This record gives sequence, C-alpha cells and structure tokens, in this order.
Amino acid sequence: MIDEKYIDALKALSEPNRLRLFWLFLHVDECMAVAEAMDIIGDTQYNVSRNLKMLYRAGLLNHEKKGKWVFYTLKEQTAAHCRALVDSVRQLPDDEFKEVTRRCRLRMSLRVDGECVVGPDSEVWLGLLG
Repeated sequence: MIDEKYIDALKALSEPNRLRLFWLFLHVDECMAVAEAMDIIGDTQYNVSRNLKMLYRAGLLNHEKKGKWVFYTLKEQTAAHCRALVDSVRQLPDDEFKEVTRRCRLRMSLRVDGECVVGPDSEVWLGLLG
C-alpha cells in the first residue's frame, strides 16, 4: 500500500510557492508565522495560509497558535522515504532561492526575542524593502 501522506507531500511540493516556503523552513528558519510568510512570498493571507495548511496536511509541517499568530515548524520525518523527500528539497540549488532567502532574512530581522511582532505589509517591512 502506498503511503498517502507521501503522495500528499509530493503534491504539496509540486507548487512553486509551497516549494519555496518549505525550502525556507529547511534553510533559513524552522519556525515561521503566517504574517512573515506573507511578506516573504509576497502573496495574500488566503493563499499563504492555504499553502502552509497543505504542507501541514501533507505531514511536512507542524503548527501552533500563540496569541494572534499561527506558527509553522518543520515536522520530524520518521519514515525513510519521507526523509529522502525532505533531503531532496534540502539539496535543491541555493541560486534558485536567492531572492526569497533575502526577503526571509530581512523579515526575520524584525523579530523581537525570536517572536514575530510585526503584521504583514507593515510600514517597517515596506521600508526595509526600499
């Protein structure tokens, strides 16, 4: 029997914005608020939330609500074939993700004590982008 979560993970990672988000979880930060992901990807709350939920339902991420923020984190993979899938994303060339990595590092610099405190599309964020 084929592992349904594995098929869901393959489907989830087949969309470019979900792949970018998941790559960032692996390379830049293992924790991200929806508001941060919105600014990093430059998409609406609806689309970003939907993409993160798909990664969650596929068993690739965990989520936790803290106050008004929902944070997503990497989920530990126990099955060898799922670890191999995650490793294949981890090994994608960095050059493909330069701009999104730059935006992610900028956005994460707005955290206070490791926590997201700035909502999406804030003046502070837009000021950083120039």
